[in-house]
This record gives sequence, structure tokens and C-alpha cells, in this order.
Amino acid sequence: MSDPHTETSREADAPAEASRHFIRQIIDADQASGKWGGRVHTRFPPEPNGFLHIGHAKSICLNFGLAKEFGGACNLRFDDTNPVKEEQRYVDSIIEDIRWLGFRWEGEVRFASDYFDFMYECAERLVQDGKAYVCDQTPEEMRKARGTLTEPGTPSPGRNRSPDENLDLLRRMRAGEFPDGSRTLRAKIDMASPNIVMRDPVMYRILHATHHRTGDAWPIYPMYDFAHCLEDSMERITHSICTLEFENNRPLYDWFLDNLGVHHPQQIEFARLILNYTVMSKRKFLELVRDGHVMGWDDPRMPTISGLRRRGYTPESIRAFSEEVGVSKYNSTIDVVRLENAIRDDLNKRAPRRMAVLNPVKVVIENYPEGEVEYLDAVNNPEDASCGVRGVPFAREIYIERDDFMEDPPKKFFRLAPGAEVRLRAAYWITCTGVVKNDAGEIVELRATYDPQTRGGDNPPPDAEGKVRKVKGTLHWVSAQHAVDAEVRMFDRLFTAENPDKRPKDAPEDPPEDWDYKQNLNPESLVTLRGCKLEPMLAERGADEPEWSDGIRRFQFERLGYFCIDADSKPGAPVFNRTVTLKDSWSRAGGK
Repeated sequence: MSDPHTETSREADAPAEASRHFIRQIIDADQASGKWGGRVHTRFPPEPNGFLHIGHAKSICLNFGLAKEFGGACNLRFDDTNPVKEEQRYVDSIIEDIRWLGFRWEGEVRFASDYFDFMYECAERLVQDGKAYVCDQTPEEMRKARGTLTEPGTPSPGRNRSPDENLDLLRRMRAGEFPDGSRTLRAKIDMASPNIVMRDPVMYRILHATHHRTGDAWPIYPMYDFAHCLEDSMERITHSICTLEFENNRPLYDWFLDNLGVHHPQQIEFARLILNYTVMSKRKFLELVRDGHVMGWDDPRMPTISGLRRRGYTPESIRAFSEEVGVSKYNSTIDVVRLENAIRDDLNKRAPRRMAVLNPVKVVIENYPEGEVEYLDAVNNPEDASCGVRGVPFAREIYIERDDFMEDPPKKFFRLAPGAEVRLRAAYWITCTGVVKNDAGEIVELRATYDPQTRGGDNPPPDAEGKVRKVKGTLHWVSAQHAVDAEVRMFDRLFTAENPDKRPKDAPEDPPEDWDYKQNLNPESLVTLRGCKLEPMLAERGADEPEWSDGIRRFQFERLGYFCIDADSKPGAPVFNRTVTLKDSWSRAGGK
């Protein structure tokens, strides 16, 4: 059996016409000069402290895509240096996300904790060389002594300890003699450096916490900046690609590797993905989950990869989106419509069409024979003739959308109304002849007649005088006798504001804690519809359906949008999620 950590069912293809963004240009130049011996070895290094989001998907596509494009390799490595926030379930979810996106990694899954012994040896070496020392300052004292952008920092009292004293203290830290936070190991660089990152940064902190892989073996843990460069070095990475917030940390990355004399990859920074109407913070995701604003990390409203997958996004659409937005050195906000258009483009080509009535009202076709059922041919996908047609049952009683009828319609209402004629998709033309109401005056049923000469929705022949009848409205419908009852979840954007973190003008100014990003939550981000009526082919997989790489069934509900089967579905009780509308419904001023 294949190792599930190193293989996927479908490997992502590199773009046929790859744009030569600046990172590709750097690698092109390295290849031309023979740097790295022609090797290209990248890595994707997530921290296992939450689920990955669409921003990580861009980084995944970039790192794995470049490795594939240049015939190289990409490692999957977890930066698990903070046991307080890390969990095995996050590791498992990240592995699943990368495999779902269609990428393979080089060899086994790697972890920073695999290199803890090596990192500690490097720390001792720097102490022995007089380039690191044990500091007794508290975090607050250290912060105050760091200085400002215009003033140098103040050296720690422990900075002048001898290498022997520092080595003894470090080994006692390693042995677990000291309480949490009482001491740190710091690099001895330059407290007057104009780059504050270089002012004797912390390399190790004391933390008596159980690690999800190493247990209680370590009472001290390396800081990210120290660990990360050594992980890259140990794995012989050539191009260490990270986001722009690490640009100021690059001199520290270089300092550690140069002073240890080990393999030195090239760090390259690019702008992270920022989407409007979205937050991209694991801390905020955790708040939303914890406070019950969403159903979990995989809630279809969340921009997590697992949330997008459950909503019905395809790996192909996310890879296409990541390539389309490109790679830049400058931060900018991307319109979420571009992500939505990526899934629309993919599903428009591949999703089979089906009919579903979400807010049903019954129509009785009075001149259609009672007890008769016929199967009418409906096109499965007008974008792909090879998908053929399916037989849709039609009978005397059908359901249409309640919004497709008005008793007293305005002038340009081209749907059903008393005396009006409309076309039923792939079926017949019908004319409304009556309305049935309950005691409260609510419409409970419509009466109609049909024209047998319009079978399949075709135009009827001209009358005796040569006049041609025309209709402007075409409605979707479902046979009442054959309809499948379902729950449909109408997911929408989680936030109503383009920048959810921005305080609106009418928010209270004092006290500031009276407002936060959660006040921009969209109260209509989930509307659950029950008693929806679906055509019977939506209940079970049909022979005409495509084999999606992830096994999720996706459809276009005609005139309504794109939908997928949710994991909550049970036999006889399907649950569908709306993936995206047929077109952008937020383009008008003020949102929806």
C-alpha cells in the first residue's frame, strides 16, 4: 500500500504558460549560473497551531509548483517549536489539505522537532564561541532594554558572562533546573543595530510543556528564527521562500548560518495573500470557532482550505486562482470575487446541471392526464456536449420556486402570473389559470394548463394565421411525485465589510473595546432551507456525473448557483451547501 503521507490520488500539473514572476526569474538565473549545482529544493513549513487558509494555499502552490516546474523537490516540514499551541489534529488536517490540493512532498513528512538535538548542539557551539549568552531579564525588562528605532538598546547584565558560565547555565536550562520564563539564551550580536531584530534576539526559552511528538524530553524550546534557518540548512534547501514579514529577519537568518558555517539557503520574500471581506488570522479563526460564530474550522464560510473544500471549491480552482493572482514583492488586497470567479469558471465547465426548488409552491396542471409520468431529456452540461442528457420525470403536479410567481406582477416580470405563459425547462409551456389560498390569504397552490405541442420546451408551431407565440420566461421545476426532500445551506460571505478589521465610522470611539472585527459579521452568512425539493437524480450518484478527484459531488442548480453535497448528508436526507452564486451578487454599492 502506498504511504498516504507521500502520495496523492492526483498530482497537480504545473501551469502550461507560467508567468515569469520575480521568484521564477531568480531561479532562472540560478539555473543559468549553475548555482546550487542546478538543484531546486523548496519546502513548505507550516506551524501546526491551526488549520491552513487560502493564504497558505497560495504558498503551497508556489513552493510545490516551483519544485515541480524546475524538476526539483519540495519538503513538507512542520515548525513545531511551540508545544503550548500545537496539536496532532492540526498536523493531520494540514497533511490532508496538501494532499487534497494535489501535491507530493519529498520523502517523509519532516518536523522541526526532528532536529532538536542538532539545534541544541548549534546553541552550545555559539555559546562556546562567545556568540551567545544566558540572560536573566524578564520579557518586560528585555523589551524596555531593546531600545527604539532611533535609540540603541541597553546590554543585558548577563551579556558579559564568560563562555564557561553561559555554557553551564545553558546545560542547567536543558536539564530543567529553572522555572518557566526565568532565563533565555540570546545571540550576542549588536544592541545598537539599526535593525531591532539583530539586538541580541532570543534563541531559546524555558518552557516546561509536553510536546505532541517529543513528550517531556525538552524543558527548553528554540525560537522560530533560530530553528527555521537550521531546519532549512539540515534539509539542504536551496530557495527558502517566505512572506514579506520575514524580510527584516533575513539578516538574522544569515547571521546564524554564517556563524555556524553550515549550508546556507537563499531566503526570498513575497507578498502574502490578502483578501477583502475576509480575515486571515489563526487567532481570529480560533475565536470564531470558540465563540460559536461558525460551526468549526471547516465551516464553509471560513477561508480555511478545509472550509473551502467543504463548501465545494475544487483543488483545480484554487491552483488556478493562486497562479492568476501571481507573486509580488508588494502587499495588496485581492478582491474575493477573483476567488469566486475561479470556482465559477471550473464548475461551469464540469458541473452537471440539475433542477432544485428551494422555496416550493405546488402547481397542478389540470389538463395533464392523472397518473401519467413521462421522462423528458434534459441537458447535463451545455458547456460539454459529451455529458449527454438525462431523463427527468414529469407529471401532473410539479413544484416551482415561490418567487417565480406573482399574483399582481410589475410590467417587466417575465415569470408566472395569472393568465401568463412560461416555458418549463426541458418540459412544456404552461399558463397559470388559478390561485388557491388558505384562510390566511397565503398562496398554497397554483393551477395551470399545458400545451402538449411544446414538449421539450420547444416553440409551438404557428397558428392557422401564421402567428408565432413567444414567451420570455423559462422556469426550473421538479415533479412533486418524484421530488427528493433536502436541506440546503445557503452560505454567503462571513463579513459584510471589505476590511473586517477596520473600525466603521459610526463605531463608538470610547472605550475602544466596545468594537472589534466580529461586529462586521454577516448575520445572513448562513440561511438554512428545509423542505427543498430536488430532482431524483440528486439523491444518488448517476452514471453521467464526473469523477471529482476528491469524491465530492458538485452540481449547478439551474438558475440558482453551484452546490455540493455536505458531509452531514445521510441516506434519504441529503444536505447541500451553496458553493457560489451564478454571478457576483455583491457588486452593487453597499454589498448584497
